[in-house]
Amino acid sequence: MPESRFYSPGGTGIVECRLCPHRCRLKEGMRGICKVRVNHEGKLLLPLAGRITGSAVDPVEKKPLYHFRPGSQILSVGFSGCNLRCPFCQNWHISQSTDDEAPPAFPQELCTAALRSGNPQIAYTYSEPLVHIEYLLSCMEEARGRGIANVLVSNGTVLKEPAKEVLALTDAANIDIKCFSKDTYSRVLGGDLETVLDFVRLAAETGVHTEISTLIVPGLNDSEEELDALGDFIRGLSSDIPWHLSAYHPAWRYREAATEPERIIGAAERAAEKLSFVYAGNIPNGPKRFSDTVCPGCGATLVSRSGFRADTSGLLFSNRQYTCLRCGKTAPIVY
Repeated sequence: MPESRFYSPGGTGIVECRLCPHRCRLKEGMRGICKVRVNHEGKLLLPLAGRITGSAVDPVEKKPLYHFRPGSQILSVGFSGCNLRCPFCQNWHISQSTDDEAPPAFPQELCTAALRSGNPQIAYTYSEPLVHIEYLLSCMEEARGRGIANVLVSNGTVLKEPAKEVLALTDAANIDIKCFSKDTYSRVLGGDLETVLDFVRLAAETGVHTEISTLIVPGLNDSEEELDALGDFIRGLSSDIPWHLSAYHPAWRYREAATEPERIIGAAERAAEKLSFVYAGNIPNGPKRFSDTVCPGCGATLVSRSGFRADTSGLLFSNRQYTCLRCGKTAPIVY
C-alpha cells in the first residue's frame, strides 16, 4: 500500500492526517472519515490508491463545464470515499462505500486510455477525488507530460498546502459550493465552508479555469439571502465565473420533494443580475437563456445546448483560442 504524503505522527502510534479540515487523528487500524486512508503500524497508508470505481467517456458539459472545450468528450474516472456526508448525495453508492475490489490502474494506463479514446483530457470526478490526492498528483503529472488536460470535479474540502499542489496541475475545475452557511456545512454536511471558499479563491487566483456548481435543496440552502451572499462571493472573484444552479432530487437519506423548476429559474434570474454566466441544470425544458452561452460583445449565441449536447457553430477556433463567429470578439471560453 502506498503511503500518504499529507500526515504527521502524533505519538504512541497515532497519526494525524493533514489533507482536509477534519485532521483525523487515527489509532492503529483506524480509517479516516473519508474511509480511504488508514493507520497501519504508525504510517498513514492508502489501501484503495488507484482503484477506479467507474469510468466513462462523457460530454465535458456533464461535469458540468460550459466554458472549457465545449462540445468535446472527456475520459471520466471515479473513486470510492468522500470527506463529506451530504445526506442528499447523488453518488452515495460510491462516496459512502469502499467495497470496490477493482485492481489498481497505473497513471500511464489512464493516460493511454484517454489518448486512445481520441479525447486528450481526463476528469477526476463522480465521488470526491481529492481524498485520493496522491494518486491524482501522479496521474496529473503523467497527463501533463503527455499533453493531456486535467479536469478536477471536487467539493474543494482540502487544506491549503495540498490544494496548491493539485491546482498547479489542474487545467479546469468545477467546484461544488454546497451552501453559504457555516452552520449547515458543519452540522449537515460534515464540512467547513471557509476551507471550500479558500480552495475556490486559490483556483481562481492561480489561473485554473474555474466554474462553480450549487445543488439547490429546498429548505436547506435556497433562501434568497443565502444565494445572494454566494453570488456576491463569486462576483468578488470575477463576474465571468460560470455558476451552475442545479435542481435537487431525492437521493440516499433525503426524501424531501424535488426542487421545483420554477425555483431554479427564479434563482438563476436573480443571480444573473450580478453574474455574466448563470446556468440552470437538472430541470426539463429550461429556458435557453440559462443553457446557452452568448457573446458578451454582440449577443450572438456562441454555444447552443440541449441536455448535454452542445452546438458550437457560433464559435471560431484557431490557435487554441475561441472567438465569436459574428463579431470576432474573444469568446469567454478556454481551450
